[in-house]
Amino acid sequence: MTDFDLVWKNLFRKPLRTILLTVSIFMAFLIFGILTSLNVALDRASESGSASNRLVVSNKINFTQSMPYAYVNRVAAIPGVTAVTYQNWFGAYYQDQRTSRFVGFAVDPETYMAIFRDEARLTDAERQAFLSERTGVIVGKSLADRYGWRVGQTIPISSNIYSQANGRRSWDMKISGIFTGAKPTDPTTAIYFHYDYMNETITFERDQVGTITVVTASPDQNDQVAKAIDANFANSPAETSTVDEKTFSRAFLKQAGDLNFIVTMVVSAAFAAILMIVSTTLVSAMRERTKEIGVMKTLGFSSPRVLRMVLGEAVLLSSLGAVLGLGTSAFILTGLSKSPVGSSFGDLSMSPVVALSGLALAVSLGLVTGAIPALSALRMSIIEALNRG
Repeated sequence: MTDFDLVWKNLFRKPLRTILLTVSIFMAFLIFGILTSLNVALDRASESGSASNRLVVSNKINFTQSMPYAYVNRVAAIPGVTAVTYQNWFGAYYQDQRTSRFVGFAVDPETYMAIFRDEARLTDAERQAFLSERTGVIVGKSLADRYGWRVGQTIPISSNIYSQANGRRSWDMKISGIFTGAKPTDPTTAIYFHYDYMNETITFERDQVGTITVVTASPDQNDQVAKAIDANFANSPAETSTVDEKTFSRAFLKQAGDLNFIVTMVVSAAFAAILMIVSTTLVSAMRERTKEIGVMKTLGFSSPRVLRMVLGEAVLLSSLGAVLGLGTSAFILTGLSKSPVGSSFGDLSMSPVVALSGLALAVSLGLVTGAIPALSALRMSIIEALNRG
């Protein structure tokens, strides 16, 4: 019989206790796997398509507040700016507002496609159709696959923000193209349509833009250009805040809360509770086996060997719970990635980095929880162990 066989048999000496401990560790790693993977997906989404020489101009109060359309030309005239486009958040959904919401922007087709050509990849025919068709819309591949949309189809896209003069909240749009991302992991769950088509029909907020995207001559000029833009609109009714594209994307994604902080607090609380439960249980279990430890040492088991076996038992327990928890969270994430909400994050799956981090954390948890009983077994003399038993 090997040492591993002894460790395994000792671990399942009391099956119910082992199962309860495994379930506790399982829940901690289930939370860790899901929340950490979601955080990684959000970080990936914030960096997707971001260019080092692109800035985003928004209202200083909040990026949900609009700015006058006239700002676009004034921004374009600032030294160091080589290209400008603009966009309006539409609050888009298809048929059912509760279950089919997605990212939708009203844009200037020509300037938008010139700047974001790589991020929204279309065929030349699709691009030309989008530019020439007033009611044209381009849709992401994931979104098209979800609803079975095809090029040339006319679809009603509704808004939870805007309405038309006739009271309708939907606009008929003709699909000019279905775009893919620069990388397979890039989210493709958005739509882009003509700003003029929306602006001519809405009942309020006409001639307003949500954000302005600026391309600078060089990333070295970003700070200078950003300060010049904000200074140009200082003391105006709609002052501006200009930041690089990555910073803006992260701020936009974090509007529902700081997920980094949430993940840290939730995971820390879960593991602190598990640490106390498992440590206390293992110490109690070791006290029940003091006589056996004395017998093992009498039979020639060295103290270091006994220490390794006790630590191995704790590591095996935490690893078992971690593998089950991480495996289940990976399965759940696969299901979430196919849902309307999950697909907006792009590739919502457990990355190898998260999986390896979880396993390393499991080993660390096992070593920490097994440290006290292992040291106790190491220091225990044969006479002391037999007397306690």
